[in-house]
Amino acid sequence: MRVFSISGALRAFLFRPTPPMPSRRDFLKAGGVSLGALAVAPELLRAAPGSPLLAAPGAFRPLPPLYTDPATRELMLEALDAAKRAGASWADVRISRNRNNSVNTREQQVTNVVESDTMGCGVRVLVDGCWGFAATQELTSAGVGMAAQEAAAIAKANRVARDRRIELAPAPAHPDATWRSAYTIDPFTVSLEDKVGLLLAANAEAQKVANIRFVNSGLSFVKEERNYANTDGSVITQDYVRSWVTMSCTAVANGEVAVRGPEVVQPAGRGWEYVLEADITANAPKWAGEAAEKLTAKSVDVGRYDLILHPSQLFLTIHESLGHPTELDRVMGYEANYAGTSFMAPPEKVLGSLKLGPPMMNLIGNRSEVGALATIGYDDDGVMPDDFHIIKDGILNDFQTTREQAPLLNWWYEKNGQQPRSHGCSYAQSWADVQFQRMPNVSLQPGEEDLSWDDLIAATDRGIAMIGRSSYSIDQQRYNAQFGAQLCYEVRNGKIVGQLKDVAYQMRTPDFWNSLDMLGGKSSYEFGGTFNDGKGQPSQANAVSHGCPPVRIKNINVINTGRSL
Repeated sequence: MRVFSISGALRAFLFRPTPPMPSRRDFLKAGGVSLGALAVAPELLRAAPGSPLLAAPGAFRPLPPLYTDPATRELMLEALDAAKRAGASWADVRISRNRNNSVNTREQQVTNVVESDTMGCGVRVLVDGCWGFAATQELTSAGVGMAAQEAAAIAKANRVARDRRIELAPAPAHPDATWRSAYTIDPFTVSLEDKVGLLLAANAEAQKVANIRFVNSGLSFVKEERNYANTDGSVITQDYVRSWVTMSCTAVANGEVAVRGPEVVQPAGRGWEYVLEADITANAPKWAGEAAEKLTAKSVDVGRYDLILHPSQLFLTIHESLGHPTELDRVMGYEANYAGTSFMAPPEKVLGSLKLGPPMMNLIGNRSEVGALATIGYDDDGVMPDDFHIIKDGILNDFQTTREQAPLLNWWYEKNGQQPRSHGCSYAQSWADVQFQRMPNVSLQPGEEDLSWDDLIAATDRGIAMIGRSSYSIDQQRYNAQFGAQLCYEVRNGKIVGQLKDVAYQMRTPDFWNSLDMLGGKSSYEFGGTFNDGKGQPSQANAVSHGCPPVRIKNINVINTGRSL
């Protein structure tokens, strides 16, 4: 892995000519194998010389076709053969390259640049109903073979602690499959000068707003190039890119300090074109103005209000109160150390009966929404994910599952005349980590009537409109919680009358969602999301989006977070 960090004082050093990143063949010479075209970043040639900051996506060459390199396929098959020779009844292998890049600035200085690049192989096996996993960076036949043997030895050792035999839900094989996320411009081919120039230009625009003292901005990019194979016969190659733009504007006046950001643009499963579309230079004065307006905001009076929640705020409430507690490993108690279990348990007492909202409420788990962070073609069990109702007509309908977990709900599938099926929720953050159940996109569906944010405000006599995620707290069973927002506006008689500060709402998950009485429509549906959702021990990070319209929640308790006892 290669990591470097550079301070703003060395800005001149940053702009020196730099050599291009190595190709995959150069990267792997020491390992004795080439993984071929998958990891060779597409070269972006601009249509004309000049600043790339205003270049339209059409000015870049299209991405090359995606395929599984023969040498990579050969290595994966060697790993699977070695696993079977070591006694595995089932095995899979992942060979992947994981790249991360981030650039951060403050006012007119570069504060940090970090880039990492890692590649290797992970082998997972089932021996006598027990899991074993091992990983290696030695990408040779001998290297992957040794990893497979080590994984099998670990599985055999785990038999001492086995409480049940692992059974995998059936899944069709995908012998020659490829998938690429919804990006058109690879951010790893955009120069550091271009990235820094865009951020500094946006900072300069924000600084023109009165009372703005500090401005921080950043760009973060992830590229995952994954090859997968299993003993069912699947061979899958996938290419993911995720991008995030952040900006934080701090206003100071008369002893008051107010901040807007840093999550002014939601992260996406897209590329450099997403950064250009965010147009942060044009939007920076707006975000800075919202921070400056906070300086004169009125402190909220405690009490009960109708809440109008924007998707940029609501997504986090969905994530914490509905996303995590419907992960089946939390429900079953297998996941507890990192952020607790779930109040939606046991499954046999809540599936098909627990009322989590009104009949208008439908929550879909999916990995198919274009541009969403958890969208993939195939999960890390080799499963093509499906779209499924977690909540249907207000009632708990299903849980998030993997091939290992789906058989735990055999009784539910038999009751409904279905075969056990994974929903495609298996994921590992890199080749060196074992895959386990991770959250897909969990999205609240829009209402039948195409209501807008303004329509919800116009229908509210006494309420608070809330935009952007802020501080939050939730208990170990995802039942009691408290959420804030970046921007809060008082609503009277259908109109916004000014900003409020020190606002947070308290909730019990079933009571809160059963108080939902208005849903925005399709045209108001947006994604919110998180780049780094932690889970597991040792922990791993997953990126996930939550689509939703704005909503109105009736008669919710609001506290003042600025008052001392």
